[in-house]
Amino acid sequence: MHLFNELTNYQQPSEEGYYGQYGGAYIPEMLYSNVETLKTQYLQIMDDPAFKAEVEALLKDYVGRPTPLFYAERLSAEIGAKIYLKREDLCHTGAHKINNTVGQIILAQRLGKKKIIAETGAGQHGVATATVCALKGMECVVYMGEKDIERQAPNVARMKMLGATVVPAKSGSKTLKDATNEAIRAWINEPDTTHYIIGSVVGPHPYPDMVARFQSVISAEMRTQLEAVTGSPLPTHVVACVGGGSNAAGAFYHYLNEPTVELIAVEAAGHGVHSGMSAATTQLGSAGILHGSKSIVMQTKDGQVVEPHSISAGLDYPGIGPLHAFLYESKRGTFMSATDEAALKWAFHLSEIEGIIPALETAHAFAVLPEMNLKPTDVVIVCLSGRGDKDLATYMQAMDMKS
Repeated sequence: MHLFNELTNYQQPSEEGYYGQYGGAYIPEMLYSNVETLKTQYLQIMDDPAFKAEVEALLKDYVGRPTPLFYAERLSAEIGAKIYLKREDLCHTGAHKINNTVGQIILAQRLGKKKIIAETGAGQHGVATATVCALKGMECVVYMGEKDIERQAPNVARMKMLGATVVPAKSGSKTLKDATNEAIRAWINEPDTTHYIIGSVVGPHPYPDMVARFQSVISAEMRTQLEAVTGSPLPTHVVACVGGGSNAAGAFYHYLNEPTVELIAVEAAGHGVHSGMSAATTQLGSAGILHGSKSIVMQTKDGQVVEPHSISAGLDYPGIGPLHAFLYESKRGTFMSATDEAALKWAFHLSEIEGIIPALETAHAFAVLPEMNLKPTDVVIVCLSGRGDKDLATYMQAMDMKS
C-alpha cells in the first residue's frame, strides 16, 4: 500500500488502521485485549443514536458548541486575503481538546471502565480530561513531563482543582513524549479497569481515527458557518498547527476529499529546523514506530528517538499522527514550520490587532500567513485551537526582555 489512491476515502484508515504505510497497532501483549476491544467496538458505540445524542448534548450545553467562525477584519487587510478564525479557544477549558474527551469519557463508561489516565504536554488535554472525569465522577490520573509542569503551572493547578492526580514524568526530556511513555506503562499495569484517553491523533489504532472523528466537529461546523457567510462551504485554505495533530485533523477532516481546499499544517521549528533544537517532524524525521503506531518520527539512524524542542509544550513532540504523515507523504497536505521567535511575535501581534490572545501552539499557525502568497480572493480559515492564558508566564517573560 502506498499513497491514498489505494484508499476509498482519505478520512478512513484501512481495517488494520493504516493510512498508506502509516498507522497500525504496535503494542505490548498486555494491552492487546484493551486495544482489540476498542478496535472492534468503537465504531459501533459511536454510531449508536443514544451515544450520539449524549455527546451532542454535552458539546452544545457544556462545551459551548458551535464555536464562532470570526472574520478577522484587520488581519485580513494586513495579509491581503479573507481570514476567518475558528474560535476553538472559546470552548469550555480553553481549547479544542474537550471535543475528544467528552466523546471518550462516554465511550469509557460504555466499556465499563472505572479509571481514566491521560498524557498532556501543554496541559490543555489534561485539563479537558480532568474536567470530564469530574463531570462523570471518575478517577483521573494525568501524566505530564516535569519540564511542562514548570512551564504550564496554571493548567497543573486547574487539573488538581478538578480532582485529578498529576504525575510528573522525570525521564528523557521531561516533556510530552515522556509523559506518553509513563501513561502507557500505567495502562499496562491496570488494563482491565482503566481507559487511556489519548489526547491527539497518535497511538495505536483505533486512537488516531477515533480522535479525528471526535474532533471532526470542528470542520463540520466550519463548512456550515462559511456557507452561511460566503455562499460556499469551501475555503481556499485551512491552516492549523501540528504537534501530534488533533486540532489539525479536526479542522481538515471534512475537507480531506475536497481537492480545491489547500490544507496547511504548521510544525514547530524551534530555534530553526536544522538548529538541533526543533520539532519539525516531517522535515527531520523518517518512518518509525512511536507510541504504538508507525509514523514519521525524529530519530537517529539506529532508531533512537531524538529529543524535540519547541517553546510551546503542545508541539514539543518528536512525531506526528499517522494521518498527517500520510497527508505529508502524499502531498495532500502542505507542511510548513514556524520558529519560537515567530510564534512569540505572532502571539503578541494577534493580541494587538484582533484582541485575541492565542496559545503559543496556535500562534505558530498565524506565523506562516505572510509566507503563503495569498490573493485577495482567497478565503482562509485558521483553526484558533487554544487561548493564551496558560502561556502568560512565557509572554510576561518576553515582555520583560523587551523592556
